[in-house]
Amino acid sequence: MQEENNQLPNIQFQDESINIRQEVEKYAYYWKWFVLGAFVSLVVAYVYLRYTPNQYEVSTTILINDEDSGGLASELSAFQDLGLFSGSKGSSIENEIELLKSRSLIERVVKDVGINVSYFKKGRVRTSEIFKNEVPVKLNVFTKDSLFYAADTSFTIVFGAASKFKLLDSEGNKVAEHSFGENIKTNFGEITITPLADVSKIKDNELQVVITPIKKVVDNLKSAIQVQPVNKNASVLQLSLKSELKTKAQAILDNLVYQYNKDAVEDKSMIAKNTNVFINKRLDIISEDLSDVDKGVEKFKTSNNLTDITSEATLILGTNADIEKKIVDLNTQIRLVDYVNEYVTQNSEELIPANLGLPDESISSTTERYNELLLERNRILKSSSKLNPVIINLNDQIAGVRNSIAKSLVNLKNTLKISLNDVQKQESRINSKITAVPRQEREYRDIQRQQQIIETLYLYLLQKREENAITLAVTQPNAKIIDKAYGSDIPVAPKRKIVYLAALLLGIILPFAVIYLKLLLNNKVQSRKDIEAALQAPILGDIPRTRNLKKLVVSDQDRSGIAEAFRLVRTNINFMFSKVQTKSKTIFLTSTISGEGKTFIAINLASVLALTSKKVLLVGADIRSPKIISYLNFESNLGLTHFLRDSKLAVPDVIENVKEYNFDMIHSGIIPPNPAELLMNGRFDEVMEYAKNNYDYIIVDTAPINLVTDTLLISDYADLFIYVIRANHLDKRLLEVPKMLYNEKRLNNMSILVNDVDSDKGYGYGYGYGYGDDDKKPFTKKSFKDFFKR
Repeated sequence: MQEENNQLPNIQFQDESINIRQEVEKYAYYWKWFVLGAFVSLVVAYVYLRYTPNQYEVSTTILINDEDSGGLASELSAFQDLGLFSGSKGSSIENEIELLKSRSLIERVVKDVGINVSYFKKGRVRTSEIFKNEVPVKLNVFTKDSLFYAADTSFTIVFGAASKFKLLDSEGNKVAEHSFGENIKTNFGEITITPLADVSKIKDNELQVVITPIKKVVDNLKSAIQVQPVNKNASVLQLSLKSELKTKAQAILDNLVYQYNKDAVEDKSMIAKNTNVFINKRLDIISEDLSDVDKGVEKFKTSNNLTDITSEATLILGTNADIEKKIVDLNTQIRLVDYVNEYVTQNSEELIPANLGLPDESISSTTERYNELLLERNRILKSSSKLNPVIINLNDQIAGVRNSIAKSLVNLKNTLKISLNDVQKQESRINSKITAVPRQEREYRDIQRQQQIIETLYLYLLQKREENAITLAVTQPNAKIIDKAYGSDIPVAPKRKIVYLAALLLGIILPFAVIYLKLLLNNKVQSRKDIEAALQAPILGDIPRTRNLKKLVVSDQDRSGIAEAFRLVRTNINFMFSKVQTKSKTIFLTSTISGEGKTFIAINLASVLALTSKKVLLVGADIRSPKIISYLNFESNLGLTHFLRDSKLAVPDVIENVKEYNFDMIHSGIIPPNPAELLMNGRFDEVMEYAKNNYDYIIVDTAPINLVTDTLLISDYADLFIYVIRANHLDKRLLEVPKMLYNEKRLNNMSILVNDVDSDKGYGYGYGYGYGDDDKKPFTKKSFKDFFKR
């Protein structure tokens, strides 16, 4: 005992060191379920992938015009040189993303592509969608768009011979038979169906047509289309869509970009058109204003007798200078005439000055004649007297010429005065004009300023009208397509590797979870460790589970694991009898509840003890539920209850020999109405006394101790109590029963025998060394069930 206590720490340390291994072995026992679960999951995954439509991802890449040339400011660029709209900025990427995912834009795509009508080709297992060129017919709808786009229906076309076809409703019921091109009345309007392929090739085929409300299609498409920038610093957007049909997704994305650009171009064109209308209206108004101003200029110049104020002012000033010069000249000439006249009058004998610049040439010539006559007279007078007839003649001539000069000077003076008056009148008129020039010039400049403003604006609008016309003609789309819609041939969903991996994991995890719950909720005794943790009674050994259908499994030639287990128990029993000095030894077998295999243990223990050439008697004391007869295939003869009830019977009368295994037996007999009273009537003492005198080992199979009191009534006869506990059968809470019996020593020399231990689970220690007969049993239907029962 001291030695056992010394070894206890080592044993506990070993248990802790193999704890993980025990847990692994616990689940490894069910490896068949893991394999089956993985196999079934992979088969399900294969079937799922086989009949689940592939999803393909299609994407297109566009470059958004996010510069100042985009948006409103670009369309009003005709007025940017005026400083207008300078604060406007280009459209942001976020705005363009929202525009691309707008309901109105997607609705136009749905209508243009016609994806509210779907066509499905029925196959043997599943129905697959077809699109565009794969559709063998064309559906023509003659109804209001509001009715057609709100329709939610489906029907099936069954193609027949020639140009006939049948229509089936959504439930597969035949509606009618029609010809191609025939008007068909439906709940959403009239339709016609025309073939797009050779009818003979699609004979007996079925085509399902599903019409979905456009609102629902738009909602689904809006959530399915993904729009995101390639990176945060770029104006490049990637549009992607997952669909079973690549061609359908490509058509949707391409049309979405087309509708987006078309919308942008229409917006820009609309602004340009409005700009053109505005410019034309302003030009009409300004033309009228400019015409009015021109008429005002004309009227002003006409009323003021002007052509060009600046030129005329220059001319007037020049004329005025000339007139002033003429006045000065005329005044000078008048003064000169006065001087000459005064000189001629006062100096009759003097020469008259010549070349004075008098304007009258006759005076100059007369003066020259006068001076010549005077000089001639004076020359002759020097040599003659005044009475000289020549002198007298010359004096007469001189006097006549002088008078002529005087008269000419008077006439000249009058003429000059007349000219002076005329010139002075001209000067007066010119001076009045000069005085009026500043006022006229101011008034003209006001009119001219208005004329220039209107004219400049008019010419400016004419120029911008041409620029706007050019802009309208060359309006660019808002998005440049970098890559058209493209999709890889490799599906993005379902992901086969992930599905198979998930299926494999599920096939492993699901059995693991079930087994874990089973073990977690399993409150049965599993092994001797559960027993050792509950009570300190000695354990004789473990009887392993066997697939052998025979109840008596021990024979002299048997080397199976279970036979070796019983031999080991036999050895341990002899060890337990080391302190029993009597020749005959009595072994009682009991259990907590029925079904723990104590009868099976009893008959095999009798057999293994008999192999040692000892006389063994097996007594069936469980008279409430006798099983020994059925286990050994004996006919029901006199048994223990017969002996207890009939005092005339002797013990040998109820003993039968099991020749095959060389031990004797007293079976339980019939089931009595008062088993406890029979065991207490004293007749059982005679059985035990006879057995002790004639047998080496008496094995008594008693009733379950937790159910009835029979075992306790006869427990005093036992030299050794073998308390049978069946693994995976007895509730752990019922271990309190053997614990109480052992602690209170109510059963003599009590020991535990663990029955039906599954060594494959790692609960037992293994028997038979791998060459037992157990492993050579044929794989029967029952063994197949046992295979999966684990």
